[in-house]
Amino acid sequence: MINPNEILPGVIFFSYLSATRKDKVAFLGNNTLVLQVSGHFTLQTASEKISMRSGQMLLIQKNQLGEITKMPLENEEYQTIVISLQEDFLRKIAMEEQIEITRKYAGPSNILIPGSDFLHAFFQSLIPYVRHPEEKITTAVGMLKVKEAVYLLLHAMPELKNFLFDFSEPHKVDLEKFMASNFHFNIPVEKFAELTGRSLAGFKRDFQKIFGMAPRHWLQERRLSEARHLIEHKNKKPSAIYLDLGFESLSHFSHSFKKKFGKAPTEWAL
Repeated sequence: MINPNEILPGVIFFSYLSATRKDKVAFLGNNTLVLQVSGHFTLQTASEKISMRSGQMLLIQKNQLGEITKMPLENEEYQTIVISLQEDFLRKIAMEEQIEITRKYAGPSNILIPGSDFLHAFFQSLIPYVRHPEEKITTAVGMLKVKEAVYLLLHAMPELKNFLFDFSEPHKVDLEKFMASNFHFNIPVEKFAELTGRSLAGFKRDFQKIFGMAPRHWLQERRLSEARHLIEHKNKKPSAIYLDLGFESLSHFSHSFKKKFGKAPTEWAL
């Protein structure tokens, strides 16, 4: 695995995977545009699963948790170009174009963008930059490319205006429902607070009222209970589920499982 090459730090980078599958949990804080150059990309969130193959484009809404799978195909390495559409930059475009959004965006969180000659040519123009990261482009040139992407998206789908220029704060979501759908993501408690529209103190206070315990304790208990269910009723192997349930290592999972249930997970199904 070669780490993503940053073309413009934090904004445009090239991700490369030659021969092995890669799974990662990501918190996407900004609207993000992904072009699939080759291989297979899958984004799994709490509510949907969306996939792309070579030549497709996906616009991902900000403030989402998701599991991303990067899969090379036979005789085809994995390559993507990713552009982070940061809010400060989108605000500048909104001011320049006098764009006003009067209500919060309520449409799909992830949108496959129909191909067009303009967008195809745009992404082809990026490939030389990402394939030659040693040739550093200036910030000014890089931001022009990002701006071009925004205008081309609006040209292809004018209705994306509400998606791109929604600057409202995350509303306070149903905490019990959100945690039941997202407990398996291995992210800091601070991110759970942000995603539910709360300060950290407010999140902990509301969490205690609803669940009767601290967030970290509840997350551990919920993940272990789910692990027991999968091993006991779905015949899942511990090595196949610990990462999906938010545990960083098999040894940590096994130790925690044994401490709670009295036996190691490998012994549970025997």
